[in-house]
Amino acid sequence: MGDGPVVTLGVVGSVHRYPVKSMLGEELAQAEVTGRGVTGDRALALLDRESGRVASAKQPRLWQGLLGYTATRTGHGVRIESPDGKPLLSTDPGADEELSAGLGRAVTLIDAPPPGAQLLRAVPEEVLAHGSGAEVPVTVSELGRAAPPGTFFDFAPLHLLTTAALDRIARLSPRGAVEPARYRPNVVIDTGDAEGFTENGWVGRELLIGAELRLKVLVATPRCAVPTLAHGPLPGDRDALRVPARHNRVEPLPGMGPQPCAGVYARVLRPGVIRPGDRVRAD
Repeated sequence: MGDGPVVTLGVVGSVHRYPVKSMLGEELAQAEVTGRGVTGDRALALLDRESGRVASAKQPRLWQGLLGYTATRTGHGVRIESPDGKPLLSTDPGADEELSAGLGRAVTLIDAPPPGAQLLRAVPEEVLAHGSGAEVPVTVSELGRAAPPGTFFDFAPLHLLTTAALDRIARLSPRGAVEPARYRPNVVIDTGDAEGFTENGWVGRELLIGAELRLKVLVATPRCAVPTLAHGPLPGDRDALRVPARHNRVEPLPGMGPQPCAGVYARVLRPGVIRPGDRVRAD
């Protein structure tokens, strides 16, 4: 840490990983975190054979169906459960064809992105206006600009989200609730009595989580259409995006313009193991 006073920001509330990009994931009792994020996180993705692009629910017209699948790690590969509960292993010879049939597009499971992989993101306001099934404009950026090469992260290896931000979104939402799973965090941090989008103020700071893990917070996380979509049994909820769009517009990177944000992206300065209950500190 630096030379300034160390401040306790909260404790780890929960830890999550998503073994297949844009599928539902799993909550962990503990996790090893390296420069490539939570071990096993976004280890696989689907390649759209027609376009040659990595499939992402950030393009909901094509890929919102991915959020009906759940992926968990096993000792024999990644176990993928379809929306109707049928399991398959990523190592099964017929896995690609089963997934292709379920998603209605020809896909191949891959463990590394193609050279020059790009992230296509439907403009969130357009999805709010026209619906998740509409063909809307997209923005294009480099996949994993702040992540190690060969990974499937949208931007950086870790995504942090606070209970303060979730509470603010829930209070401002017409139904008075929001589920953390909609924002796909790796770490939910219980910030106690803190209010609002408190993690906005962490950008540029170093965090120490538990005894070992040290992170650098990079930017606020711009939200796409994904929080609005059905996540397994959770129905769609447009207010999961509409609230940040109205109450927490931040410019994450120069030139992006103000974006609806919730959470922050971070990179790993020193690896470590984290568990729920670990203190989160900043200098």
